[in-house]
Amino acid sequence: MDLRKLKTLIDLVSESNISELEITETEGKVRIVKGGGAAPVQYVQTVAAPAAAPAAGAPVAPALAAAPVAEAAPAGHAVKSPMVGTFYRSSSPGAPAFVEIGSKVNEGDTVCIIEAMKILNEIEADKSGTITQILGENGQAVEYGQPLFIIE
Repeated sequence: MDLRKLKTLIDLVSESNISELEITETEGKVRIVKGGGAAPVQYVQTVAAPAAAPAAGAPVAPALAAAPVAEAAPAGHAVKSPMVGTFYRSSSPGAPAFVEIGSKVNEGDTVCIIEAMKILNEIEADKSGTITQILGENGQAVEYGQPLFIIE
């Protein structure tokens, strides 16, 4: 979804009396919920798959929203996203990734790119060490403060 369209939707929700808005398009689903402060946005990119019909006579359970599960913090230093955007591990689709698991990095080395509003922003390691985990998915949306890599 276009970031301008997303910002417009957020503005509409914050200025209106509605508390929640959910829009589903072919490339994904956006859910905006107005809270006490800024309206949090949840963007889920989905791939259309044929829905399987339940077997005849099988009970149909109502769909329940999955509650977020608290995960244990990974050991090591987390390189976090400084912005909202799209995460890319390499400079172009055919190029090798900036870092892999086991790569040695120095403070200031480029570890990924985050595209925000058609601008490619190089994200640098803020600590020297070895990449032990890659938490970001190539081509997926990331949030501000989301851990992308673990350096030990």
